[in-house]
Amino acid sequence: MDYEKFFGEQIEQLQDEGNYRIFADLERMAGEFPRAKAHHGDSVDEIVVWCSNDYLGMAQHPEVLAAMVDATERYGAGAGGTRNIGGTHHEIVLLEQELADLHQKEAALVLTSGWVANLTALCTLGAKLPGAVIVSDAWNHNSMIEGIRAGRCDKVVFRHNDVDHLELILKALPEGTPKIVAFESVYSMDGDIAPIADILEVCERHGALSYIDEVHAVGLYGERGGGVCEREGLMDRVDVIQGTMAKGFGVIGGYVAGSRKMVDFVRSFGPGFIFSTALPPPVAAACRASVAWVKAHPEIREKHQERARALSDRLLSAGLPVMVNQSHIVPVKVGDPVLCRRASDLLEERGHYVQPINYPTVPKGTERLRFTPSPNHDEQMMGSLERAMVAVWKELGLPLSGAESSAA
Repeated sequence: MDYEKFFGEQIEQLQDEGNYRIFADLERMAGEFPRAKAHHGDSVDEIVVWCSNDYLGMAQHPEVLAAMVDATERYGAGAGGTRNIGGTHHEIVLLEQELADLHQKEAALVLTSGWVANLTALCTLGAKLPGAVIVSDAWNHNSMIEGIRAGRCDKVVFRHNDVDHLELILKALPEGTPKIVAFESVYSMDGDIAPIADILEVCERHGALSYIDEVHAVGLYGERGGGVCEREGLMDRVDVIQGTMAKGFGVIGGYVAGSRKMVDFVRSFGPGFIFSTALPPPVAAACRASVAWVKAHPEIREKHQERARALSDRLLSAGLPVMVNQSHIVPVKVGDPVLCRRASDLLEERGHYVQPINYPTVPKGTERLRFTPSPNHDEQMMGSLERAMVAVWKELGLPLSGAESSAA
């Protein structure tokens, strides 16, 4: 086989479809987010970043930076290997305690990313619970899908946020079957929020283990940033809460929180934990500092929500097709992969960076620009973006059609 030819043909196909991904060469500058420098060969331009998942700007927070620097000087840069071989450094112990407290759970387990946390927890539960069936929301993240596949257990998909369909599926399973219902709180591409209380009621009625991904909600919702479950007073009813330190907390790493026995079970059997190098002490220290600070400052969540509403309202008023939702995510539909890429390029020329979201991240025909305004995006930035968006829409001949509900 001509491997190089095959690789090239596959890349060319992506390019022809408009789905080839181009990564911006960005230089984030501590203390200046969301402003950054974009490198284009020998030239460097200043831009405003609109699509970062560092939702609160915590990656540049002075207390987070100080914690990382101090831990580096005290412990060095690396973790020394897996926790099974090198032991668990004390910073991770403290971080796990902080995360368990955030969710009011008995224990938490830190892994190297949110993706790895989902993959590890779901594959371990699916593989080890005898005869388990995982019932998964149709819009679940790739990490959840891959975790379920790796567990090689039976899987049934329920229609997105459709509680009645979930009920029918669980009711049809044989009595005594171990069941895990896996879903998210905030779905990151459309920004819609799951009917968590209704899903939990169905889980409880049918003896199913509830597993919720709160990665796009932790730090951002609830009095202390415990996520949508905390905001709605439901944390005590959820069996497994999965989260990340890479978004609302601005660093990196993932985790699961729940009962002490469940966490110990994943720790003892999860391949993504057993065979993966631990987070370095400086990273764990920065994560802990960020979680602690965000827990104690609800005003940053209020500001974040206000900024998201402000941007959504601005773009709607300008006639742009915002996919309206209840969360902090502001998607604007384009509906064509080539035009979506072109819109992104034209906006960058005008000083605004937002990555196009194309297939397979979203279904074909729903390509969009996904804006995630932070507390640091001010009125001047938003006004400039609004004007640039209208100009780009007109240049590309895209309709200024107003609001489109993400639930449609």
